[in-house]
Amino acid sequence: MEERNYKQPFLEPREELQVQNDQQQSLPTPTHTAFFSADEPDIPPITSFNIFSREFSFESKKLWYLAGPAIFTSLCQYSLGAITQLLAGHVGTLALAAVSIENSVIAGFSFGVMLGMGSALETLCGQAFGAGQIDMLGIYMQRSWVILNSTAVILCFLYIFSVQILKLIRQTTEISEAAGRFAVWMIPQLFAYSMNFPIAKFLQAQSKIMVMAGISAVALVLHTLFSWLFMLKLGWGLVGAAVVLNSSWWFIVVAQLVYIFSGTCGRAWTGFSWKAFQNLWGFIRLSLASAVMLCLEVWYFMALILFAGYLKNAELSVDALSICMNILGWTVMVSFGMNAAVSVRVSNELGAAHPRTAKFSLVVAVISSIAIGLLLSLVLLLSRNEYPSLFSSDTDVDNLVKELTPLLALCIVINNIQPVLSGVAVGAGWQTVVAYVNIGCYYLFGIPLGLILGYKLDMGVKGIWCGMLSGTVLQTCILFFMIYRTNWNKEASLAEARIRKWGGEEDSTGNDDIEKIREP
Repeated sequence: MEERNYKQPFLEPREELQVQNDQQQSLPTPTHTAFFSADEPDIPPITSFNIFSREFSFESKKLWYLAGPAIFTSLCQYSLGAITQLLAGHVGTLALAAVSIENSVIAGFSFGVMLGMGSALETLCGQAFGAGQIDMLGIYMQRSWVILNSTAVILCFLYIFSVQILKLIRQTTEISEAAGRFAVWMIPQLFAYSMNFPIAKFLQAQSKIMVMAGISAVALVLHTLFSWLFMLKLGWGLVGAAVVLNSSWWFIVVAQLVYIFSGTCGRAWTGFSWKAFQNLWGFIRLSLASAVMLCLEVWYFMALILFAGYLKNAELSVDALSICMNILGWTVMVSFGMNAAVSVRVSNELGAAHPRTAKFSLVVAVISSIAIGLLLSLVLLLSRNEYPSLFSSDTDVDNLVKELTPLLALCIVINNIQPVLSGVAVGAGWQTVVAYVNIGCYYLFGIPLGLILGYKLDMGVKGIWCGMLSGTVLQTCILFFMIYRTNWNKEASLAEARIRKWGGEEDSTGNDDIEKIREP
């Protein structure tokens, strides 16, 4: 039989596994580092508190080596749009409205689609890197470029016809035309997304997070300086905003490409290849499942503000809810960083056939996320009488924000756990299943319950938020149950079959292998 060049499935008979475990426990404890190594053995079974403490310390180092820079990168890139919006307020109220609407509706929609489709690479690159198939990472990135750039061409119509779309959702003619003009100018940013997200997943899979953090930090500093110069000092207004924001995103893309093309990624980048056009359909399916999974979550919270706009005292409700969502948005950047880190850790370890380590990575990530969520919530609750006045001078708005703070605190805790579980789903390749879970929990349970509480029972914005938060809690519980019932040995074998199926090999049995392994 021809020798295979990928990891063997983690599906041996019970007796053979026992022999391996006995041999592993008789060996000296391996030296752990903050870097992933496929040559390290799987962690031993956790049979005592001492073993748990030791492995928790080792895994925390590996997780935070990824999560720290990933959180910083998320905050920097999130701040690009926030700074543009802040300075637009000094240009004029119409400019502020145009940038806000374009960022939240047009670019926000595209960002969700692109980020979601790009997250397919978290599964494939992470598992390929863990399995030692380093040379496939560049191929996967190029395939994702093909798919995301094609998607960007389709999304261009959203930008071109944004004036008509904004009028359709009842925006004023003046704001619609200003935002529509700004949206057309921001089309280059759309193609920057299509290049950047695959690059980010490619680098994350190799734990090259510090490079991304450094480039994003430089981009943020330059963006702040040139935004002030072009928008305010030179008086270019919205034109200056578009020029600088597009340039900032393309600076990130070009700087990362220079790093990759310089040879620092070794075998992961060996040049452009026609293999990028092979097995595109399977790649497209995983990309679409990833996009649906993420977009259903992003649009869910967009719907919360939309429904609040139809309440009796709409202006008060929307203002208070916008303040809460603004705070939640910053805290979500922390959970996004943890999401990226745990996705890389799980996919790397599954690819390396280390099921126990993959499972333990999840445990460490969940404990860390709960601790962060509780700390942030405690700070918010203790300052509930002070922080609302930082965002508004209206007493009624401040009082409603104070009233909503306990819900916001609970939402922060839940939203620190939920992205970690979603990161595990991406790392393991469960995007399609989670997309169905999101539809059921969010749109068939959470939204109807929120509308009943908010409108029928006259609980207002608090009722809508309570109902929709119930959907998030239900989704989190289901993800916990799915992960608890997971056969991690089987997931390691699925990772091996997935690498073979999409590894560019002419093997028509790849899909059959995956289906056979999935069978109980």
